[in-house]
Amino acid sequence: MRTLRSTLAATAVAAAALLIGTPIAAAAPDTVDMNNVFSPFVLSTFRDGRIAPPEQWQPRHPTTDPWFQAPPVAGLAPGTLLKARPATVQVYGVQPAHVRAYQLMYVTTDFDGSRVASTGILMIPENGDGGTSPRARKLIGYSEANDSLGPGCMPSAQWTGTDQDDPSLFSALGPVAQMFGNGWAVMMSDTANDGDSAPNGFSIGRFSGAATLDGLRAAIALPDAGFERDIPIGIYGIAGGGVAAGFAAERQATYAPELNVVGTVLQAMVVDSATFERQADGGIGAGFVFANSLGYAARYPEIDLDAELTPLGRQVADIFNRTCQQTYLMMPFLPLSALYTHGRPADNPAFARAYAENRMGQQAPNSPVLVTSCRDDFLVPYPDVENLIATYRAGGTDVTVEPSHCGVSDVLTNPYRVGTELLGMQNIDWLVGRFADAG
Repeated sequence: MRTLRSTLAATAVAAAALLIGTPIAAAAPDTVDMNNVFSPFVLSTFRDGRIAPPEQWQPRHPTTDPWFQAPPVAGLAPGTLLKARPATVQVYGVQPAHVRAYQLMYVTTDFDGSRVASTGILMIPENGDGGTSPRARKLIGYSEANDSLGPGCMPSAQWTGTDQDDPSLFSALGPVAQMFGNGWAVMMSDTANDGDSAPNGFSIGRFSGAATLDGLRAAIALPDAGFERDIPIGIYGIAGGGVAAGFAAERQATYAPELNVVGTVLQAMVVDSATFERQADGGIGAGFVFANSLGYAARYPEIDLDAELTPLGRQVADIFNRTCQQTYLMMPFLPLSALYTHGRPADNPAFARAYAENRMGQQAPNSPVLVTSCRDDFLVPYPDVENLIATYRAGGTDVTVEPSHCGVSDVLTNPYRVGTELLGMQNIDWLVGRFADAG
């Protein structure tokens, strides 16, 4: 979905830069200084880290790793920590120093109310003089721009060296570096069991929101993490992760009221799959439009893909369901009419019901929200974002609006700013302020 625009544009623009009508919108944030990304702590992780030895360049895939086999979870409380193991952070062959990590498996609630297992990764920066004290520690529930259907594509694999080609990994590097520089621990839910070979319903916010909250519960329950039970929490989501973060923010007060959430950042999320589909169908992000619909079909049994897909659609779906989202980049401009026998899924009653159940804005978050989607986004209709803002405000949510810059004129006049904002680096200062306000 928005991952396509963010990663393609940001990869080109940010790399080049490094080398050489919303109501009551807040003043635009300052452009991010790279010194705030490459902080002394982050530089120390490179200086004291190491290149992974050859035998660790291709870690075991989650589908072949017995650790990812889930025990029975029926009857267990959401957020129950099932198992945990220490993990070595490895990104593009580099194993940074001073970052403690754990892979977690925990119980969460599926969209139909049943209990299922999800996995994720918790990363804790050990800053300088023995690390941040437990009372000073902050925790981020980071939802990546991950729209992958296949296994082994999620954060617990990405950040331990497995799926290194996924653009969502690249897009997270800057914000996560800033979070580490502030001493914040980062919990990334896979919003799935990444070792499960079945297609992942990544687009279903009613599931991914709960999995995000339960991942935070599991992180707090991990004894080795040493977190206080009331640790201040920020939720951060971009693109596909913005759906998970948005639903987590909406449901937190009723689903996980014990979590001390101080604020949520939402950027470039699909508010309504139906309107997203109608705007982006057949465009440059066509692969993500199709993948989004397959995510729903993976979890809603009334959607019969055998009856709905054309022969070409079945072939593409078979590939998409087994691979990560970088594959979807290879299918631009392919219309849904070539893949579905009855046209767009949004016009199909089975899909339409699933889309409606997972439309954002069903509850107003209790804690403040920052919305930073781009007005010029050609994938996600900005009126959907404006309606979401209005809905949240009508429900009493304190919403700050700081649209990011992604228009053609922005790219031509300030490519550095566009690159950093598409990756969401400008959002970290808002969370700094939220943590300060919360004490």
